[in-house]
Amino acid sequence: MSASSEGQRSSLSVTPTGGGNAPAPVEASFFEAVGGEPMFRRLVDAFYAGVAQDPLLRPMYPEEDLGPAADRLTLFLIQYWGGPNTYSATRGHPRLRMRHASFKVSPAARDAWLTHMRAAVDSLRLPEPHRSALWEYLERAAQFMVNSD
Repeated sequence: MSASSEGQRSSLSVTPTGGGNAPAPVEASFFEAVGGEPMFRRLVDAFYAGVAQDPLLRPMYPEEDLGPAADRLTLFLIQYWGGPNTYSATRGHPRLRMRHASFKVSPAARDAWLTHMRAAVDSLRLPEPHRSALWEYLERAAQFMVNSD
């Protein structure tokens, strides 16, 4: 993921079912297609359940309560995938690398992050192509955060 694509919205075409005279495909955001905010909350809750127990990742979160970090990630993902822009309205441009620069994100930390995120994505049982689109983005984003050996 490049810095210029951090706030890019993603969408998939959804073709309405119906008779032979169906209207042209309607463009639905990924956010809408996968169930909106409740799906992203489930994803992030499952992810942070793993992070809370991880000896490498948990110390990276300075707050005793992971709730604020979970809220920030949820709002970011909602915005990125085509939902409301609450993240930018409250926190400004995502600037992911800048916001993570103070943390040592090694390949091992990336892999631990991806392990918990993979379990969270799998728990959602999203249909294709949504599952793959989400996972491919998360893999790119995790690699983008690596800033140390």
